[in-house]
Amino acid sequence: MITEYFPLLGLRIEVADLQLRLPSPEELGQLADAAADGVHEPDMMPFTVPWTDQSPADRARSVVTHHWAVLGRWTPQAWSLPLAVLHRGTVVGQQTISGKDFAISSECSTGSWLGLRYQGRGIGTLMRIAVAHLAFEHLGASDLVSAAYLDNPASLRVSAKVGYQPDGVARHAVQGRLRISQRLRLTRDDWLAINRPYVQVHGLQACLPLFGLLDQTSA
Repeated sequence: MITEYFPLLGLRIEVADLQLRLPSPEELGQLADAAADGVHEPDMMPFTVPWTDQSPADRARSVVTHHWAVLGRWTPQAWSLPLAVLHRGTVVGQQTISGKDFAISSECSTGSWLGLRYQGRGIGTLMRIAVAHLAFEHLGASDLVSAAYLDNPASLRVSAKVGYQPDGVARHAVQGRLRISQRLRLTRDDWLAINRPYVQVHGLQACLPLFGLLDQTSA
């Protein structure tokens, strides 16, 4: 079975009515459909790489090819896990968690997007909590880092709900103009201080070597 060679295909995270997992080919198509339908309002750009500034068909195709490319580059020293987010069985967006030399740094970064039609329902907060739980409670992370542009208050509010704190700013050139992003950091202590819903993680044990964690144990 393919999971013997790439056990991440059997990893599941469940919180409330969400499930996060690597998508099947059909679900990857549904994820592409969600991107084609729109990720943000036309007058904003929340991404440093403006991948949404394409036609709906090209935007959808980029989701598919990027997903394959990210998994194809996986090593225990540098990895990125692009999880599809399913809400009551419907693919609504993507939540990624990444690590570089994680066994030494114990730091992960996160990034996400949610289909425009599914925003404003609390899904964004839950999907961030799901991967934070994976990182802190199962992988032994000490910190998570993320970022959002200052003109994206919705994303900044989600980060604040999860416990992220400001961690400086960064300057970017995006689409020919200056954009200022707020760097964010979530420490283990800040994570433990927030009220969190119950999260379940399944199928992690066989995946630990792929995260560079040979001696960790997990429920």
